[in-house]
Amino acid sequence: MRQPKLLALARGQACVMCGAQDDTVVAAHSNLLEHGKGRGLKAHDGMTAWLCNRCHFELDQGAAMTKSERREYTLTAICRTYMRLWDAELIKVKE
Repeated sequence: MRQPKLLALARGQACVMCGAQDDTVVAAHSNLLEHGKGRGLKAHDGMTAWLCNRCHFELDQGAAMTKSERREYTLTAICRTYMRLWDAELIKVKE
């Protein structure tokens, strides 16, 4: 599922993990299979986290985290992103 408007909301935001506001923050897609990730496929756009370049790199290519730590990091980052989306009223439930 692709939602360009949802991905664009990351621009200008602070990283949900380290707090950096350095204009490198993007909507980083989950690498978890249950979120739709597959060979050559990105996860569902709803399963993204606002991460700066450094945090995004560590999640995708870094060697500092175990598989379990990577999973926990991903889920925490996605939850923090959704909390910010709700708090800023950038997403709402249709009535």
